Amino acid sequence: MTRARRLVAEGLGTALLLAVVIGSGIMGERLAGGNVAIALLANAIATGAGLVALILMFGTLSGAHFNPVVTLSEAWQRNMPASEVLPYIVVQVAGAFAGAAAAHLMFGQPVFSAAEHVRTGIAQWWSEFIATFGLLAVIISCSRSRPGVTPFAVALYITAAYWFTSSTSFANPAVTLARAASNTFAGIRPDDVPGFVVAQLLGAAAATRLFCWLYPPATGGATVAGTVALSEFAKRSDVRVPGNR
Repeated sequence: MTRARRLVAEGLGTALLLAVVIGSGIMGERLAGGNVAIALLANAIATGAGLVALILMFGTLSGAHFNPVVTLSEAWQRNMPASEVLPYIVVQVAGAFAGAAAAHLMFGQPVFSAAEHVRTGIAQWWSEFIATFGLLAVIISCSRSRPGVTPFAVALYITAAYWFTSSTSFANPAVTLARAASNTFAGIRPDDVPGFVVAQLLGAAAATRLFCWLYPPATGGATVAGTVALSEFAKRSDVRVPGNR
């Protein structure tokens, strides 16, 4: 698979993800008649369904990260070369803004407009830490034990996290940046973006460190299509886990 194909897949997937997130937020708000709970439910279900489709669509091409913290975690685990991290993040951010613009145009909104939705404070930052920690935990644990279910596990987690976090689970710096340019139901005030991104980075780092310890890399001959038995995990001294030297 050439780098160009991987980058196009990653950028397009992120764009479609943002179109789903923002578009379903606008549609949900319009149809809910002022009922924020119904709007959020519609937004969450559409996002989860879209994620399953997009991960299945692009997973074999780019890995379907659609998220800078996932890319950073994959590089930390040595699942991808460090030289690809920056290109991935660039196309993820560009794709996110393209997807936001596409959603706005579908609903007759300005292509970009600064969001006014206030999302700040310790509770929201802690929510973003937990949301991102959980997302990376699901990705690492499932991809190392039962990879076939990973797309569904990720989508179900994000759907749930819309509801159990006060921030409604952005868990993605590219998504956060693009949503700051969307003065819609899904928006976030630009001033509040740095706090979210810092919390996301910290949550991703904590999850990567812990879950790479809980789920060491399997040996070359291990079967990982189902649950991996502890006896199958590598115990060789040459296997490195993030944080070990």
